[in-house]
Amino acid sequence: MTGESIFHTSFLILFLMLLAMRVYFMIKLRRSGGRITPGKEAIEREGGQGIFILRVILFLVLMTFLVMYILGAKWIDGFRFPLPVWLRWTGFAIGVVSVAFWTWTQLTLDTQWSAQLQLRENHHLVSTGPYARIRHPLYAGMLGWCISLILLTANWIFAGVCLLAMLGLLWRIPREERMMIEAFGDEYKVYMQHTGRLLPRLFH
Repeated sequence: MTGESIFHTSFLILFLMLLAMRVYFMIKLRRSGGRITPGKEAIEREGGQGIFILRVILFLVLMTFLVMYILGAKWIDGFRFPLPVWLRWTGFAIGVVSVAFWTWTQLTLDTQWSAQLQLRENHHLVSTGPYARIRHPLYAGMLGWCISLILLTANWIFAGVCLLAMLGLLWRIPREERMMIEAFGDEYKVYMQHTGRLLPRLFH
């Protein structure tokens, strides 16, 4: 096994870990009666139909590149940039930690999780586990996974796609917080004073 194929295999392990976790929680949500697809209000919160379609396209493009990378498409290797081996293995370690943190977040949310900007009936504010210090730990896990993807693949294609994904999350976070304020009012405003968006607050 060549050096580059080892990184391909390592990425495949990370990808399967993430895929298994996401599929498990999507099935659990569906069995509990939750909605996986977005409703009309969720699409409006995202910024409208155009933004929602753009988000779907970006996701499909990323998945296409991931599959082609795993399968060893030669043309993708033409976009590699030099990184020391230790830094690429650091990317793998960041990926493992990110998936573990992401899983902890999903376990904390349980069936209140949604991939869309929508709340379930009788939804309550979660402020335990990773949510005790961070308002958006799930997004923090996503960003960590994106950083690990860039380092592990050392490829400009993934750097570009992940940069767009990161910008998308930064676009989405304020809209999600507005939704939470509308739903929970002062309770969420107080919660915001004691938590950071993506990292714990050092000072309250």
